Amino acid sequence: MPVNVQPIKSTIDCKDKRFDGIILVAQSYEDLPEGLESLKTPLQDYSQVDCCFGEEVVVVKAPDLPGNRLVFACTGPVNRDYDDVRRFSDAAANGMKRALKTGMKRPLLICPPHNSYAKNTLTAVLGALHALYMPLEVRESKTSSHKVAVLGVWAKNQTEGAAITELATALESGRFVCRDIGGSDPERMAAPRVAEYVEAVFKDSPVTVEVVSDLDILEEKYPCLAAVNRCANTVPHHQARVIKLSYSGEGPIQQTLMLVGKGVTYDTGGADIKAGGVMAGMHRDKCGSAAVAGFFQVLAKLKPKHLKVVGAMGMVRNSVGADCYVADELMVTRAGRRIRVGNTDAEGRMVMVDLLCEMKEQALKEKVSPHLFTIATLTGHAGRAMGPNYSIIMDNGAAQRSGNALQWQKAGEVLGDPFEVSTIRREDYEFHKGKSEYEEILQSNNLPSTSTPRGHQGPAAFLIMASGLDEHGVDSDKPLPYSHIDIAGSSGPFPGVPTGAPILAMATNYNLHVIHHLSFIN
Repeated sequence: MPVNVQPIKSTIDCKDKRFDGIILVAQSYEDLPEGLESLKTPLQDYSQVDCCFGEEVVVVKAPDLPGNRLVFACTGPVNRDYDDVRRFSDAAANGMKRALKTGMKRPLLICPPHNSYAKNTLTAVLGALHALYMPLEVRESKTSSHKVAVLGVWAKNQTEGAAITELATALESGRFVCRDIGGSDPERMAAPRVAEYVEAVFKDSPVTVEVVSDLDILEEKYPCLAAVNRCANTVPHHQARVIKLSYSGEGPIQQTLMLVGKGVTYDTGGADIKAGGVMAGMHRDKCGSAAVAGFFQVLAKLKPKHLKVVGAMGMVRNSVGADCYVADELMVTRAGRRIRVGNTDAEGRMVMVDLLCEMKEQALKEKVSPHLFTIATLTGHAGRAMGPNYSIIMDNGAAQRSGNALQWQKAGEVLGDPFEVSTIRREDYEFHKGKSEYEEILQSNNLPSTSTPRGHQGPAAFLIMASGLDEHGVDSDKPLPYSHIDIAGSSGPFPGVPTGAPILAMATNYNLHVIHHLSFIN
């Protein structure tokens, strides 16, 4: 299955007749650079008759421009204390939506460089591409898989235009894969079909794929994941899959990333069933695994050197029925830790914990800078604590000493994929200590995370304890850096399209040599 991303073409001529309309994304039309002077007159004329000019997206008749129409999507102020580069992506997305309503099929996006934001043009292109994404199920029911024939991008010179086009296409291809997996309904992207999709995407690419489906192997190697799968396993097309991905760049490896993604294809809550109408949207509980697959797609396109990445997508449906796992059950993790289930709606940590343990075992054999990650739409508390739009990253001691979380936060600011930093504290470990002689570790309390103090930090402590990573803290002979990323708030609205978070931040953080090589963009 090819990743059929929206075609993009660059131009240095704002009057290029290949296009049928212009979308201008800028703070003001008054200070446009050389080559864009022809955009000023129609906007100046319009501003004299509309007092809301600059506050809303407007369409202006422009006889001398392609298609005789100009969409102006003003960013608003961009230099206040609380502004960031998302002003450009948001404006571009809004401008593109308005352009589609005008009937444009070959829009030309113009976002002039801005002194305060090195990558504002690229960010605007990514915002427009987000608005142009067509969901997988819709594409499969139509003859055309794109909303427009081509997206034009204006650049100061051909070299810059080619670079923006190449990088935007690569980054969008990763978000494309992420949205396809994360946003598609629980049948279209049930675990076996996710595996089929991933195998097709990475066929004949630098990424290798291995799919584990045998129940005996799942029960032996990933007992906690198998417990969540126990009920769904009775329905063949809902049965769990562990999808393993690997990429190794050219040259001596300088860094190794080890990613575990939560891929709950539908979360009923299990025996602790989600009641009161809150189950809708739970097909999006697979966006962590979707982000892992999306990042590998970026790797396949950009082919960064000296970087090794291994990934595991835990694809499971948390079904409810006679054979579902229940609270009070005792089980032993892959690391040999005895845990008690406190709530079956805390299934995400169950899906990831044994995969994280396996990554830990591999990391101990790695010779080059391994760093472990879990990525998940894990807790409602993440959205409650930070609001929508923000991913949260939490480091263990070894990762914290390297300044990892702050590096991710800084990387997220470059292309508008923002992070907030949280800290795993001693209270989080104490919260998950066993409450009786029966268990060493308590999987969860029986309250929603939104009603639990430190509701998004505690699960990170559980993952560390139950995977055996607590034996590899800063006080050990072999400390292993580990970070937990909760994208419950940033993965996107429902109803709506997944954002693809945190792929842009990851690509910026770990493919810096590629993005810096293209530093002439803007």
